[in-house]
Amino acid sequence: MTVTLHGDREIRLSRDFAAPRHLVFAAFTRPDLLVRWWGARGWHLIECEVDLRVDGRWRFVSRGPDGTLMGQGGTYREIDPPARLVCTELFDDQSYPGETLVRHDFTESAGRTTVVTTLRFATRRGRDTVLRYPMTRGLAEAFDRLTDLLHPTTEGVTP
Repeated sequence: MTVTLHGDREIRLSRDFAAPRHLVFAAFTRPDLLVRWWGARGWHLIECEVDLRVDGRWRFVSRGPDGTLMGQGGTYREIDPPARLVCTELFDDQSYPGETLVRHDFTESAGRTTVVTTLRFATRRGRDTVLRYPMTRGLAEAFDRLTDLLHPTTEGVTP
């Protein structure tokens, strides 16, 4: 996974997956698949609600290895399967101001999909606060779990 900063409010993450983009897009939008990969190692979704339509809401609650709960949610702003997914994000106990705009772009070449996730924070302080968290490590671990889920021998990832 590559991580780059853009401007004073954006973090851009890019990861390549050995799967067609319609399957990767499905893994980002279907609760039955999200619960199998979302979160860092040791974290598991215990609540996963997805109303996949523009202005529809989403809500995730994860439980960590020590029992800690982390909730987050937002509203879908753009849905263009299987190319783009845009939503807002706000954590229940967020330590920085404002909603984050999250954009996932899915591009496919030769059966492989690159996901570019752009996080646009309300303020530079928000971006800088998140950079001090283990967010990139956690997301890399989640993407490793997604890689395992998308492996051709794994059951359950169907269009």
